[in-house]
Amino acid sequence: MIEMPESDKRKKEDDDLKLSDATEKRIDQLPEHAQHIFKKAHASALKEYEDPKKRRGGAKENVEGVAHKVAWAAVKKDYKKKGDEWVEK
Repeated sequence: MIEMPESDKRKKEDDDLKLSDATEKRIDQLPEHAQHIFKKAHASALKEYEDPKKRRGGAKENVEGVAHKVAWAAVKKDYKKKGDEWVEK
């Protein structure tokens, strides 16, 4: 069996991250690097907060909503909105 290089594995994982059309439209305005941050943080949060006991709001809070909050917070650590444009801090 041929082993895939780590860099190719990471790229494949990025391609596998599926977001809703509405979310895709919202993050299209972000620079490419910020989109990458959003997608990685979103996927990680979906896994991390899958169990309602790990969410602040418990079962009342939707895992997708929590993932969106986490992902936007991750983007806002490195980027800010200046007018209609997202720029690196």
